[in-house]
Amino acid sequence: MPEAAILSPNISPALPPPNLNRKKQKPKAPILREYNRPPFKPRLLNVRRDISASVPDSSASLQYYASLASSLAQCGRLADFLMISESVLSGGAHPKFIANINVRMVSEGIAYVLKNSGLKGVLDFVSEVERVGITAYQLFDEKSRGLLRVECTRLAVEGRLEELVSVMETLSGYQFPIQGIIDPTDVLTKFVERQDLDLAKRFVSLYPQSQLLFCSLIEEFGKKNDLRSAMEVFESLKEQPGGINKFACRSIIDVCGLCGDFMQSRAIFEGLIEEGIVLNVYVLNSLMNVNAHDLSYTLGVYRRMQALGVEADIASYNILLKACCNVRRVDLALKIYEELKAVDGRESLKLDAYTYTSMIKVLSGEGMWETVLTIKEDMSSAGVRPNLITWSLILSTCANCGLADHALKLFDEMLRDNCLPNTHCCNTILHACVKSFQFDRAFRLYHFWRACGIRIPPEMESEADSIMNPFASPFKPTVFTFNILMKACGTDYHRARALVREMEGLGISPDIITWSTLIDICGKARYVKGALLALKDMKASGIKLDVQAYTVAIKACVENKKLKIAFFLFDEMKRYQVQPNRATYNTLLRAQTNYGSLYEVQQSLAIYQEMRKAGFSANDYYLKGLIEEWCEGVLCSRNKDDSSAHISKKRTEQHKPYHLFFEKVATHLQNDKEHDRVIDVRGLSKVEARILVLSVLRMMKENYLMGEVTKENMVIFTGADAVSIPAVSNSLKVQHAIMHVLKDELGLTVITGYGNKPDIVPHGSLLSPVSKAEGSYKYSARRPQNLGVVTVPVESLHQWLYKRNHKRNSSINLQL
Repeated sequence: MPEAAILSPNISPALPPPNLNRKKQKPKAPILREYNRPPFKPRLLNVRRDISASVPDSSASLQYYASLASSLAQCGRLADFLMISESVLSGGAHPKFIANINVRMVSEGIAYVLKNSGLKGVLDFVSEVERVGITAYQLFDEKSRGLLRVECTRLAVEGRLEELVSVMETLSGYQFPIQGIIDPTDVLTKFVERQDLDLAKRFVSLYPQSQLLFCSLIEEFGKKNDLRSAMEVFESLKEQPGGINKFACRSIIDVCGLCGDFMQSRAIFEGLIEEGIVLNVYVLNSLMNVNAHDLSYTLGVYRRMQALGVEADIASYNILLKACCNVRRVDLALKIYEELKAVDGRESLKLDAYTYTSMIKVLSGEGMWETVLTIKEDMSSAGVRPNLITWSLILSTCANCGLADHALKLFDEMLRDNCLPNTHCCNTILHACVKSFQFDRAFRLYHFWRACGIRIPPEMESEADSIMNPFASPFKPTVFTFNILMKACGTDYHRARALVREMEGLGISPDIITWSTLIDICGKARYVKGALLALKDMKASGIKLDVQAYTVAIKACVENKKLKIAFFLFDEMKRYQVQPNRATYNTLLRAQTNYGSLYEVQQSLAIYQEMRKAGFSANDYYLKGLIEEWCEGVLCSRNKDDSSAHISKKRTEQHKPYHLFFEKVATHLQNDKEHDRVIDVRGLSKVEARILVLSVLRMMKENYLMGEVTKENMVIFTGADAVSIPAVSNSLKVQHAIMHVLKDELGLTVITGYGNKPDIVPHGSLLSPVSKAEGSYKYSARRPQNLGVVTVPVESLHQWLYKRNHKRNSSINLQL
């Protein structure tokens, strides 16, 4: 019978069986190669008649129809394949028909549909095949499964996660082994990036190892610092058939550590204990590791581990050593180490490289190099080979202590142990040489490594085996290498510049430490121009100047008496919104060894006040001494040697904070109102009150030389009447000291009380002050005669200023 009749939807209900006597023939070639047919559309599939009654139940006929269906499927005619299969299998299961289907041919048809119609057509075919009674997975060979994996991977790459999950759910419903279709761990990152928690849980639930995948999902959210989503996954895991496992507990605690929420890890631990979940040593170790910054809590978890009957392993003790290192508890670390050595024979507590390295790290921070070497010997005796990190810590300990010879011997031993050092180890050796002031040795080692690679240096070859001499590896210097060598240049500016050029020749960009070191070298070499050029080159290289660079440049200018440039750089850094630090302010405060003008004093006081406002504590004692020297300049009648002795004597007074004193000095010296000559010395000592009064007189003197004459009385409030009885004597001493310097040393007229023209009333006295907005202060009519007020009339001030100026002009004329 013609094939067209077989495939026709109007087929006769009485389909005769094929002639079993004639030889089996293959379908015609045009039908086998008919690849230009429209794509498979299962919605058009409509088997209208049941022809199963016409199919005889014989092996030959079943084999024939199976072969015919396979051939049609190979051409991409999956609808016809389904029609024949349904016709044969509608009357009951025919295992022989299913067994005779050519899987390779059907798989080729599926591959054809995948290429032309995509996953939609294949999923519809799978659905119809399952409905007919054929297991769909049996019709896929390796090639079609590979194409299925490619299509699913494409959906994941394109971010079509909803479609991917639907495909996986469909395939899983038809018993497809979806593990081989796509790697779930690769797709989990996509869900985490989109933060689609519900879709992720649907996807993970499809796999038999869903519990492990839920843990991986928790860890992925932790890597994204999304603790909230990780906690949601952890809570949803409780609803799964297996419930919460110990691996999930460990994962969520580790995620708390990644997200920096150690308190959440503690709450989770307490919740697990309340729920009666038995925890193992790995969960408790994770809890200890997350809280390693808190030694007391870590020790508490360790004791709780013992109370729960959980045996600690070597990782538990390593975490305890890490906690000791974080809080620098060397004594406790040594105690734990001795306990471990006592039980080293047990398999679970056998000391490993991490244990020894942790101990060395604890001791390295305290500079206990002898104990470090002892632990290294214990390590060798136990047969544990030091790794690269261990050697680096040992070398760093010796280098920080300035033991260059010990460091070089250990470096030689490291080479003999066949442990190839990295650049960091070489930098540590160079740092050891610089720390011990062996600058030439540092340069010799550097040039030797550059020329011959990392191997035993020539000066050590006598101690080394000749077999080890060929051992060498190339040395690649880094920016840290050159930064160390820059410190070895001392004050050799040209050598430091040559290192910078060598860095640039090797393609290594100098960092801010390199330039700052170069600027510092220029300052020590008294080459301010070079320091400014280095600062300019630093800007040109694209590095944003920070407070360290500016401070070093300001220090170079201050050390070479270029104060104008120093203050210009200070103003520039504030203009660029670079916040000065304590070192910047202290450098500028020490810029003046003595004050020559009022402007310099005002400048220093402005820096002092700015430093206080920024929250830094200044060296008040140093600044007070300089202001004192400047103020004593008005006492021209005093012998120079006596004045120096007087200043030195006052500097030996007990150190104390001078915040109130400096605020009052700054208030007067930085006040632009010339008529304000009111000085309040209450709360100051005799020395401080003397300096404050003299500073105002010195300012009057400099203003007089500039043509500005004071027009007001100078009024000084000592507070002798406004304090309690025990303190009256001290206030009177302050008042007497001020009257002595004004009357006896300077020859000024001094009036106790307000005199004839009381201009102001001190704040907090028995008088009633009124705002200055009215032009002057008013006072009550009834007042005591002596209020602890010392007044210097303006006429006396004019006479004193005239005499000082006349003497100055006379001395100038004599010199001419």
